[in-house]
Amino acid sequence: MKVGLVTLGCDKNTVDSERYLAQLTALGAVAVDDLREAELIIVNTCGFIDAAKKESLDAIVDAGRLKADGLLQGLVAVGCMVERHKGELVEALPEVDLFLGASESDQLIPALQKRGLVGDVPVLHPGDRLPVSDRPHVRYLKVSEGCDHGCAFCAIPLMRGKHRSFSADEVVREAQLLEMQGAREVNLVAQDLAHYGRDVRDGVGLPELLERLVAETSIPWFRLLYLYGAGLTPKLLDVVARNPRIVPYLDMPVQHGADAVLERMRRPERGRSIRDRVAKVRGAVPDVTIRTTCIVGFPGETDADFDQLLQLLDDVQFDRVGAFTYSAQEGTRAFDLDDDVPDSVKRQRLERLLERQRDITAERYERHLGRVVQCLVEEVGDDGAIARAPWQADDVDGIVRLDAEAPPGAFVRARITDIEDDVDFTAELLEVTSPPPAALPARAERRALPLAPATTLGAFGR
Repeated sequence: MKVGLVTLGCDKNTVDSERYLAQLTALGAVAVDDLREAELIIVNTCGFIDAAKKESLDAIVDAGRLKADGLLQGLVAVGCMVERHKGELVEALPEVDLFLGASESDQLIPALQKRGLVGDVPVLHPGDRLPVSDRPHVRYLKVSEGCDHGCAFCAIPLMRGKHRSFSADEVVREAQLLEMQGAREVNLVAQDLAHYGRDVRDGVGLPELLERLVAETSIPWFRLLYLYGAGLTPKLLDVVARNPRIVPYLDMPVQHGADAVLERMRRPERGRSIRDRVAKVRGAVPDVTIRTTCIVGFPGETDADFDQLLQLLDDVQFDRVGAFTYSAQEGTRAFDLDDDVPDSVKRQRLERLLERQRDITAERYERHLGRVVQCLVEEVGDDGAIARAPWQADDVDGIVRLDAEAPPGAFVRARITDIEDDVDFTAELLEVTSPPPAALPARAERRALPLAPATTLGAFGR
């Protein structure tokens, strides 16, 4: 069975898709990149905002059209949008053979086996390799599922349930598997990384987990994505500051800068506490990069509120900001609020915010010119290699264009020479400091090592 996998939405969805791919290939399926070759297509949907829902629907409809060609035998829709709108989707999309919400992910393989689309026993052939992506050096590792925060605008708890931490043993073991596959950078993801361990209460929180990951693997870079500011405790900041293999990069969503809007959003912090928190982070972690997320046009947002958000950006000087316009999501606390900011005003405010932040980022990035830094090579480009510096997270923070070739997965020393297009850099390659890891051993040579358990998401693929 040839399987095509379409992943939409956040990095947490990426990790879920990795699990599906691992299970399917272990049962004899073959992953294909060209959906026209697929006999089974799985669309992992996102339901966070309206634009994400539309993208998911378009992907399902496009995949359904391939049934007319005769190759596609099964179409499956899974994930967050299905969790929220399964009844409506079943009625509207008869071309889909199976709908499974995010809470039903463990039913995917049994359902496909029942339909005869995949086998019932693992398929192990001498010489086979574990299924990995064409970028095995950059991976994502989910440490928990769900969310306990009650943000008024967010439907994540409705789609993924309450916060559940995975055991530290499972997370470390999965990181070791990723390392065996060639991982050079592992991005830790959750709805809120800082909440890790609070539900288990066994004394192991995010600081302790990070120390174990550093001690029990040799992965060069760990990057922390999605932490609420309140969780950036002195203990956590000390662990980040003391361990050079934990990249000094924090993704800390604040969503707004006006206290009145933050209160309606049911966010835990206020403008002053955000400013204080960022100051403490920068005081504790040398040369830290801080990325955040903002929402414009939340119900009741006035011109004065928006000006306070811009003032926060001016005061705090985040390195990068991702922003989007508010869209009401059914079932959330904000859904019943009057969405009284016109779409045209939302778009204008978004453009103003992005323009303001573009200037801030440009000023922040000036400090990197002339520096010699370690970079991770992503691919070979037209006139050299494409890499990323520590302050650049995968896919969202731009790239470094090197003036000479180096193999993907290698670490290099490079001197930053210029800034391009506001977010990209050019650099002079000085030396390759760490070549890519050797090829993986054949599966037949590794049979003593079992696959990751179902509760551990994200050991394979990308």
